[in-house]
Amino acid sequence: MDSSLLSAGIRSEVLLGLGSNMGDRLSYLSYTVNQLYKEAGKLTARSSVWESEPWGFEAEEYFLNMVVEISTTLDPKALLSVISSMELLLGRSRREGQGYQSRHIDIDILFWGEKIISVPGLEVPHPHIADRRFVLEPLNEIAADFIHPVTGRSVREMLTLCDDRSEVKLFSRAV
Repeated sequence: MDSSLLSAGIRSEVLLGLGSNMGDRLSYLSYTVNQLYKEAGKLTARSSVWESEPWGFEAEEYFLNMVVEISTTLDPKALLSVISSMELLLGRSRREGQGYQSRHIDIDILFWGEKIISVPGLEVPHPHIADRRFVLEPLNEIAADFIHPVTGRSVREMLTLCDDRSEVKLFSRAV
């Protein structure tokens, strides 16, 4: 589905994954949650904070991860712009060919309700959800029964079937 089919002004429930492994990780998550509320929409749910080892690259610092649900009237391109601006403000740089790297904040659009979106720079549902335990653990807290619109599996099922054996543990009940 082209994101232009999701017009601005129509309210959508969007699940976002947040992660940080540089500096005061908890403060970066807290700041990001507050900014999302100010710039993107009402927060309708938030998970606990989970700590996980880096996925796909080597780094000294573990990540803190969480998932939030927002109710937004932004269209996908506008939300992606807000997210990219937040990441840039907090020092994130996305350079082609560099792969995964440490960052102060990473924000991924995981699900846009039951919509499937494929436009340059944005694939929703996020294509790696089922492979990443650091996403599935917090997602399972707030949306265990949500059905992936492509695979037909619930978040709970995806977590059970996930082959990722990296270390993921509860860090904090709140941010």
